[in-house]
Amino acid sequence: MQSHILDAQFKNWHDFEIGSRKEIVTLLRSIGEKNQLIRMLINGQTDVCVTSILDVTQTHIFLDCSIDKQQNQRILSAGSVEFETTLDKIRIMFSSDQVLEALHDERPALKILLPETLVRLQRREYYRMTTPLGLPVMVTIPLAAELGGGVHVLPLTDISCGGIAMLDNLRLLPNTIGKNYAACLIDLPHVGIINTTLQIRNSLDLTLLNSKSSRRLGCRFVDISRSMLADVQRYITKLERERNARTAGLA
Repeated sequence: MQSHILDAQFKNWHDFEIGSRKEIVTLLRSIGEKNQLIRMLINGQTDVCVTSILDVTQTHIFLDCSIDKQQNQRILSAGSVEFETTLDKIRIMFSSDQVLEALHDERPALKILLPETLVRLQRREYYRMTTPLGLPVMVTIPLAAELGGGVHVLPLTDISCGGIAMLDNLRLLPNTIGKNYAACLIDLPHVGIINTTLQIRNSLDLTLLNSKSSRRLGCRFVDISRSMLADVQRYITKLERERNARTAGLA
């Protein structure tokens, strides 16, 4: 495991390292079964694309490949590739020294050796939930006159009591780190409208396996009121209950 894939605040990252092959296989299979997207970081942070797990054996992980041959070639020739995803609020990271071409169910795929270790991190201060695709959460962001005025409406990918992540596929929103956008409206289904300032904290350009590009913007709430924060928590709790009901086969 290469420690530079971890955030600077996790100085004792070895404390979160898992070395049990059985536990590693179980975690990776759960990620695949839940169709969690995985970021592949090629050449550090300079080249990022998204994949998913097709299968996990006792020796290898099989991954979806890109329809873009050039992108596949970059992955195959990269040497060390780092992988990052989440599973039930827990951040999972591992790396591989080599990505190989493979076949899975007679279709082109990628494969790597099962990692000897992986890192599992859970940040307890904020309970982050993925927002549902079937009932998307939208945020309306007003633009100042110097940015052309008007508004941009973007879908969320996840939400916590600390902030949100949203997708700006058309790259319409200036993504300067630290930039504040005031009077943003987040429409939480069956809960209400959240009015808050959003501050851009990170921006990541992704290349999907269908060769389409996307931009993920991570934002934190600035000066959000207690009542609005309570509504955010209520929505997160609602999502968690619905997820638990689906897991138990009740919904």
